[in-house]
Formats: sequence, C-alpha cells, structure tokens
Amino acid sequence: MSPLHFLPPAGTRIAVIGGCGGMGQALVAAALEARLRVAVLDLPRSLEQSPPPPGVLALPCDVSDEAAIQSAFAALEATWAGLDTLVNLAGFTGEQILVQDQTAAEWDAITDCCLRGCFLIARAALPLLAKGHAPSIVLVSSTFGHRVAHRGYAAYAAAKAGVVSLGKALATECAPGVRVNVVSPGVFRTAFLEGGTGRPARQTGIDMDRFQHMVPLARLGEPEEMVGPILFLAGPAASYMTGQVLHVNGGIWAP
Repeated sequence: MSPLHFLPPAGTRIAVIGGCGGMGQALVAAALEARLRVAVLDLPRSLEQSPPPPGVLALPCDVSDEAAIQSAFAALEATWAGLDTLVNLAGFTGEQILVQDQTAAEWDAITDCCLRGCFLIARAALPLLAKGHAPSIVLVSSTFGHRVAHRGYAAYAAAKAGVVSLGKALATECAPGVRVNVVSPGVFRTAFLEGGTGRPARQTGIDMDRFQHMVPLARLGEPEEMVGPILFLAGPAASYMTGQVLHVNGGIWAP
C-alpha cells in the first residue's frame, strides 16, 4: 500500500466536533493539507475566538444542546448532502473536586458534554454517514476513561469510560456500513488543561512537572501528535478496524 493511502482520499468530507481546540486545530490543518473537505462544529464562543481557516465550513454547535446539534447537522446536510468521517473531540473537565463535594449540576455539565453529547452527535451524524463513502467515526476518550490516577476527576473519568463503551456499541450496531473506533489520549499541551476552548478558564489541579516524570516519554503530548492516529483510523489503512481503542499517551498506561 502506498504511504498516501494511509490518509483519507482527497475530497473526503470530514466533520470535526470541537475543531477550534488545540487538537482540533492541528487536525483541521492536516486535513486541509491532505485536501479533505472540512467542517468544524464548535461553541459559538470558540468559533469567534479561534476561527477555522478559510475554506472550512464553520457551524456553531453546543454538544450539550440537542436542538443546536440538530440545527448544525441540518446545515451540514444542506451543504454536503452526505458525510464520510466524523471526529468528535468535544469535551472538558472542571476543577479538581471530590465526589463528596461535587454538586449534581457540576457533574451533569461535564457528563452532558463528554458523554451525552457524544451520543447526540453520533445519532445526528449517522443518517449523513449512511450516504457517505467508506464512512467512519472516530471518538476521542481519554486515559482517564481507563485509569484514574488523580483524585477529583470522577465525572470526567466516568464520562470518558462511557465514550469507550459507546464507541464499541456503535461499532456493533453500525457494522458493516460504518466503522467506529476510539482514540484515548493522555495529557496533551492544549487549552483543555485550563478548562477547554471557549469556556471560562479553570485550573485542573494537575501538577504538570510531577506528571511529566510519570510519563515514560517524559513529556506532555503535543496536539499534532494526535493527528496521525485519528487520520489513520479514519482512512483506508484501518479499513478492517472497528470497535478498537488506540492509546496515545506517551506510555503512561497500557491495556
């Protein structure tokens, strides 16, 4: 197989949920370089603060708002008619807080975005993916969805564990028409560490100097290092992969 075949072919229609964040911006730039057709769905504030490059279809979308999702995908269908790849990067966590001290509203805000929103996005995208070419979904979970080494992140960890299970369930339900895989990143150097793009700044409470000493590769991940794994899963080189979880975490955890 030619190295070029590891990428989705030129003209592939890819929708990036959370495309204004650090990982999203890196993915969008690479997708444009590969001559893919790109749509970014993100919070209105994120689109205003970090507008996508020219040529990208930008659609406001709050993944915790069902009506907003329906409106965004209606606009996407009106423009493209179908969809080939969906990548869902949306997610955030709050400040470090123990379950016993967390309010239900704080829990709901995190899980609504990270898990419920993942379900709503997938449900809205599937009719468009059914009209796509070699359609695939890449969901983004987290190492926290597999191993919770820090106190105070129960809501985020529970939601991201749910994303893994949702991805596997979708892979079963959508086969053979749509492939569904999951990427689980470790800690990357993005605005997520301060609460997320388009959201009020928050301190996650993770000691980054201490954390880096725990990582076998001895550093945080860079946003560009998520691009290859995502495009690999979305492309023809992964055509016999579905229901799988790909870990990109510098070696801090292995299944």
